Amino acid sequence: MALASPNERGHPRLGLIFSKKNVRRAVDRNRLKRIVRDSIRLQQHRLPSVDIVVLARRGVHELDNATVHRQLHGMWRRLEREARKSSHGKDLLIQESGDAGRER
Repeated sequence: MALASPNERGHPRLGLIFSKKNVRRAVDRNRLKRIVRDSIRLQQHRLPSVDIVVLARRGVHELDNATVHRQLHGMWRRLEREARKSSHGKDLLIQESGDAGRER
């Protein structure tokens, strides 16, 4: 899940919240942070000027890297679309399409 709020900086900024409660092992938390940072780096030219906070949900560490990348890419597209629709000053809530905690 991601929360977004407009900023005046002219570029997107990123905050990461991966709690030990939701992602137990440090190696998993670091892997997910690395994937999110890489995804933002690759998409930053398309993203609006917003502050983004990415929150980890339970079970997200069970997903493979490709699945996490796909979900993030979808979130960035939705964020871009929602930011165009909403007026400045509104906070946005963007969720991934599937529930990462559910087993498939």
